Amino acid sequence: MNDAQYDFNHVQSQPPPSAYMQRTAAAGGRMSAMPQSRGGGFGTGTRNTETARPMTSNRAAGYTAAGKQNKGVFDPMNQGDAQTKPLEKKAELSPEEKLREMEKAIHRLVEESAITRENGNLREALERGKEAGKKERQLCRLREQQNLLDQLNVDLTYAVCLNLAIQHQANDNDNEALTIYTQIVKNKQYPFSGRFRVNMGNIYFKQEKWTNAIKMYRMALDQIPNNVQAIRFKIMRNIGHSFFKMHQFPDAIDSYENLLMQGAQHLDFMTGFNLILCYYALGDKDKMKSGFLKLLNIEQVGLEDFDEEEEVGLDGSGGQNHNADANTRNLTQGDDTLREDIKRRQREAARFIVNAANLIAPVLEKSPVVGYDWVIDSLNHHGFPRIGSELEISKSCFYLRRKEFDQAIQVLKKFERKEPSLMACASTNLSFLYFMEAEHANAEKYADIAVKADRYNARALVNKGNCMFMNDEFEGAKEVYLEAIGVSADCLEAIYNLGLVNMHIGKYQEALLAFDKLHSITRMNCEVMWQLGDIHEKLGNHAKAHEWFSLMVTSPKGRPTDPGVLARLANLFNQAGDETQAFHYNLESYRYWPVDMNVITWLGIYYVKQEMYEAAIPFFARASQIEPNEVKWRLMVASCYRRMGAYAAALKLYEDIHRSHPNDIECVRYLITICKEMNKPYDNYAAHLRKLERMQEAQQNPGGQPMSTVSAIDRGRQGGVMEEQTPPARGFSGAPRRFEQDEDDDSPGPPNDEPHRSMELFEAADAQLPAKAAPKRRLAAPKASDDDDDDWGNDDLGDMLPSL
Repeated sequence: MNDAQYDFNHVQSQPPPSAYMQRTAAAGGRMSAMPQSRGGGFGTGTRNTETARPMTSNRAAGYTAAGKQNKGVFDPMNQGDAQTKPLEKKAELSPEEKLREMEKAIHRLVEESAITRENGNLREALERGKEAGKKERQLCRLREQQNLLDQLNVDLTYAVCLNLAIQHQANDNDNEALTIYTQIVKNKQYPFSGRFRVNMGNIYFKQEKWTNAIKMYRMALDQIPNNVQAIRFKIMRNIGHSFFKMHQFPDAIDSYENLLMQGAQHLDFMTGFNLILCYYALGDKDKMKSGFLKLLNIEQVGLEDFDEEEEVGLDGSGGQNHNADANTRNLTQGDDTLREDIKRRQREAARFIVNAANLIAPVLEKSPVVGYDWVIDSLNHHGFPRIGSELEISKSCFYLRRKEFDQAIQVLKKFERKEPSLMACASTNLSFLYFMEAEHANAEKYADIAVKADRYNARALVNKGNCMFMNDEFEGAKEVYLEAIGVSADCLEAIYNLGLVNMHIGKYQEALLAFDKLHSITRMNCEVMWQLGDIHEKLGNHAKAHEWFSLMVTSPKGRPTDPGVLARLANLFNQAGDETQAFHYNLESYRYWPVDMNVITWLGIYYVKQEMYEAAIPFFARASQIEPNEVKWRLMVASCYRRMGAYAAALKLYEDIHRSHPNDIECVRYLITICKEMNKPYDNYAAHLRKLERMQEAQQNPGGQPMSTVSAIDRGRQGGVMEEQTPPARGFSGAPRRFEQDEDDDSPGPPNDEPHRSMELFEAADAQLPAKAAPKRRLAAPKASDDDDDDWGNDDLGDMLPSL
């Protein structure tokens, strides 16, 4: 090697050169890598090295000016030029690597099982948990076969078993879950396995095995260290719940009061409410007060009384602008998951507080009103004014239950000076209250206030619609009901009232649509099914009407003992010509409501048609008890006795009727008939009958020619018996009536040359005396009185059935 090439002694205070190049074989000397000065060119090696500067590169390393085949690919090491070697086959996995791959697969199955359960697919999560358990057992067997027991993964087995137990518990496989939990807690190799006795206690709690649940909770409590206070307090709360379910309230109170330690920071609203329930069950008023105050002092993140954007303005445009701003803000920001959770906890807390206040307020003091006042003051003092206002409304409802309407109205009127949302609520109640008292003007006034405060208050709109309905503004009421349905599609009152108003204006098809929709929401509501059956009957669709009424009787939530439904079914069967089914349902209706006159009348007439007079007597007697001023029912009873042949009882009843109603012409006629049949004197009854007939003729024809009376029947002609018969006249029974009377020579009468006139019968259906006269009929020979010729006659009684 030539040492002259590495001689640096000539360099004096100069930076090192950028590169060194070997001298070529021809020159044989040292060649400097540094250029000459810019004024001259390259020499043969004889230049002034002291004044020259080093040469620098103007290109980055790895780049050349010449183009490459793979243009645009960064390859400074020229690796792309070399030929790619073929991939080598991976060597076969060792037994340890196979086992590790199996462990990874088991881990994936456990994670997938947990994620699937969180997504709500419980059955698939259980299947994956079972598959993970199967593979874990296969892994253990392989390790045993390969003598790798020292590599057993206890934590993996622990995770697989615990996941499988949780999946069984989620799928309500309680016995399988308890078996696996028992194996876990008995294995000392598993860390912190004792705390899973809490899960076992939860299973026993769900199975209502309270004693076993308490045992498991206490065993878990013994294994929880004292520094984990939050879990210990939750277990104590579960123990209190179990004692509460067993109605062992003192023990439950001891468990709940343990949560009051450390400033009651672990007390939640559910536990505080249950503690108040225990005090209420024991009747300890002082403890109820203290427990309620502790419930109000519970601190929870995000627990405000109500949000500002929920307020609703009452006056004009200010409230409208406020609502518009709030809606715009909600649309812009939206509610995230955290805010939804805060709102949910707010609603739960308010629900517990309201329920506790309504429970203890009536029993805290001697007077319930004083108790309500104490609760309301406590709520206002602890920062719950809105809940206090709700208790004011509950106080007014208490007055309503006690029929103290003036005090209720006084309490509700206080809300006129409060915030708009509460005023709208109170106005809605006031409107309903005045509507129930038939003060429709005040009801409409407060309904307008409630609607003005909140146009989207469906209940207020229903109250306004009701007021318009009572004022005969049916179209307007219909529009308001439709608006209420538009605000709240599930407002049942609005849908029901919409159907009623459509029925009232005769739009049965629209009413049918409304009640069909309501039936799809409520499912088996008796009032809705009644209206559907009534509409179908009015439309003439008796088959559908029968279907709906039958559903009311036969459905599990129906009314099988409703006499009105049974009577409607009987009427439908009667119209269809099925008297047997009609009789059955009428009899059932009478059994549950024995004062329905239509049912009583139908049953009595049915027995008369069947010639079962003895069975008809109790129904006509019941009708006479219900309507004691109607003579026709007692006459029916007497006629039944006469049909049966009990003349003595019939005569006695006729005489009683005559004494109580001496001016009843029908009764006097029946008395004359039965006396003749029994061969008893009837002169006084005949004289009284002529007097009543003259009075009747004088009333019917004032100032006209006097009409003849029934005295013509007393006139003998050619030695025979003259019988006067009345024309068929429809009475209560709807059948022709005939009256027969023999001649009495001793009875006074008009001259023989007076023309015969017919007598008038009593029209029992409407309790009026008809004025139409009928021509006489002369019989040549005497005729015996027929027992069947009484107030019913022999014709069919089909047209006498009253419509229900």
